[in-house]
Amino acid sequence: MLTQSIPGSADGAAAQAAARTDDALYRKVSLRIIPFLFVCYVVSFLDRINIGFAQLQMRHDLGFSDAMYGIGAAVFYIGYVLFEVPSNMLLEKYGARKTFVRIMLLWGAVSVGMAWVETPAQFYTLRFLLGVFEAGFFPGIVLYLTYWYPPLRRASVLSIFFAGVAVAGVLGGLVSGWIMRDMAGVLGFKGWQWMFAIEGAPALFLAVMAWYWLQDGPKDAHWLSQAEKSRLLANLGPAPARGHGGPGLAACLRIPRVYLLALVYFALTCGVLMLAFWMPLMIRDFGVKDVLLISLYSVIPNAIGAIGVILIARRADRVAGHARFFVTSLVGGAIALVALTTHPSSLVLALALLSVATTLMLAGMPIFWSIATAQLPKQAHAAGIALVSSIGIVSGVVGPWAIGAIKTSTGSMDNALYIQGGLLILAALGMLALVRGHGAVK
Repeated sequence: MLTQSIPGSADGAAAQAAARTDDALYRKVSLRIIPFLFVCYVVSFLDRINIGFAQLQMRHDLGFSDAMYGIGAAVFYIGYVLFEVPSNMLLEKYGARKTFVRIMLLWGAVSVGMAWVETPAQFYTLRFLLGVFEAGFFPGIVLYLTYWYPPLRRASVLSIFFAGVAVAGVLGGLVSGWIMRDMAGVLGFKGWQWMFAIEGAPALFLAVMAWYWLQDGPKDAHWLSQAEKSRLLANLGPAPARGHGGPGLAACLRIPRVYLLALVYFALTCGVLMLAFWMPLMIRDFGVKDVLLISLYSVIPNAIGAIGVILIARRADRVAGHARFFVTSLVGGAIALVALTTHPSSLVLALALLSVATTLMLAGMPIFWSIATAQLPKQAHAAGIALVSSIGIVSGVVGPWAIGAIKTSTGSMDNALYIQGGLLILAALGMLALVRGHGAVK
């Protein structure tokens, strides 16, 4: 019969000692792998969204309309959707180190190549290839972290990466605006051309570093003792952290909850990507005209979001309240987006609403993946994580194109904000249905 540990008893003292040992071990792991992967993720997201800043000059120089820009933003996700599952399956087969090196080398080369775009066809082609090459990076990180962390530690760890989304926005605001304004004309290149070249180059350097810094899992970590390796693997449960002949894509397609998770993720990423791609233009519509000021004002919501996502995710892990925090975040984000349709006359109020929406939607991302990885069978993690991400990230194809079309036809973002608010409410209801039906996460 199981007995409950009593505070002050021998069992209670042993449990507390074990918890402290685990905390120290996971700090060691996190200090080794998280800062490096965080920097890589910031660079990847910056390379993905910097056309949000480039459009402030690029559309004029190349004669692109809002709809053409929206297509260019969307076509990235066609490549992304098609190649996420294959990339994650390759990661499981060949290991994280080789996979991440390959991904970063290829996306870095394409990002730099964006500086030489001259026609819509070139723009669409390079954006598609960027999606193809970057496709496996984020689902690869989610899968890779399941090799190291148990479910109740994942939201806190993943929150750091989603803070990276906000940090990329901060860097984009601080660096992109400066490059575009002050380097315009240097060596005959436009400001946006310099921005693509300078912001794409770090991925090439990080690819080389990844070969020497990363290990495929705890068993390969030379910086851990044998006892530490055994403890990490024991905390993950009886099944191996890396699948060997586990369910592939065909098996995952027969898991009903995959589709509900994917729909929830679709709605959430629609909102995150709306702000990532269109925030500079929204700030301009608040009455700010100078490109550098637009970039600097975009720092505010992203900086607040970077802090908020970590605090909220850590609290959700601490109280084991993932579903409750997820639903609250999405409902709050929906309210903030709809409030923007009132066109607040105060720039401070408008930035405050953008900050609330950014923080709450970003907070939903790590909590979602903590729930999703707990809901999926461990043997199906490689294909399941990538499949959920692939289906959900169709938002990147639909969202930018739809918003570009709405803004071109109406001259306003209001209808897009209403639609996105409704999608967030539906996602919150979908998550409630999922956890009540399966009960894997409180």
